Amino acid sequence: MTLSMTTLEAETGGAPSVGDAPPAPRQGVWHHLLRSRGAVLALSYIALVALLAVAAPLVVKLSGWGPYEFDQAAIDPNLGGLPIGPLGGISAEHWFGVEPGTGRDLFARIVYGARTSMLIALAATALTTLLGVLFGLLAGYHGGKVDQVVSRVMDFLMAFPALIFMIAILSALPASNRAPLLVLVISVFGWPYLARVVRGQTMTITQREFVEAARASGASGWRIVLLEILPNLRSTIIVMTTLAVPGYIGTEAGLSFLGVGVVPPTPSWGQMIAQSMSWYAVDPMYFLIPGTFLFLLVLSFTVLGDRLKDVVDAGERR
Repeated sequence: MTLSMTTLEAETGGAPSVGDAPPAPRQGVWHHLLRSRGAVLALSYIALVALLAVAAPLVVKLSGWGPYEFDQAAIDPNLGGLPIGPLGGISAEHWFGVEPGTGRDLFARIVYGARTSMLIALAATALTTLLGVLFGLLAGYHGGKVDQVVSRVMDFLMAFPALIFMIAILSALPASNRAPLLVLVISVFGWPYLARVVRGQTMTITQREFVEAARASGASGWRIVLLEILPNLRSTIIVMTTLAVPGYIGTEAGLSFLGVGVVPPTPSWGQMIAQSMSWYAVDPMYFLIPGTFLFLLVLSFTVLGDRLKDVVDAGERR
């Protein structure tokens, strides 16, 4: 029978350290998060964007315009395709106005752009977390040659200027199926950062008495990793995952802005910001609307991650 960490500490009189403190109760974490106004606002905005992304086809039906429909009556050909009306053509028919030159509805493209950004960022975060946790546990638990090989691969990937190589790789790849390629390329360069943290904490936890007791009881290596070590990394993984999401949202937007991300006419916030550069002097709303949505989403995930880190750190100190 595998002894739990709490039982061993009670018997030996040892105090739990930060590395092996049990995770804060889930209810307690939510309770503390909901007491923070910043965390509540961040969660509310993230939930709103997620709802728009999931229900995009239904949401755009309410506005009456799809993301690929052109409304030539909403732009003035005599002025180079500028939207007709104030604030970029905002009206009861086009809630966020229209794109200059095309007349496509901005609200519909913002909604579908949210789907693109969230899907790529969350998929990249999931794959990065899987790879980072797997290789971090392997290196930290086995040590020796396994640790040397994994550590050298991490050092190799972290030494690259990631954005430059992402641009080079994506420029050389076909434009079809660009979203899966973005997820794969972002994950390849992203997993070592989580893996290095997981490796270090795994090496510390492996030396604790409850792991030695599990070995003495005849537990297999995978059982020890899954039941003894991994649960004590849960808080770290959750915090780092939450903080990684805004980075990947920004990376996808940046790559789309540079023209190697999502291929037109698929909506993307970064792509919309890039296209607005030639219009911002005469139609600033075309830049401000997607830019504001992107800024608030990145800010919300960052605030949520920071607040979650504070709550977890406070729980570990207790």
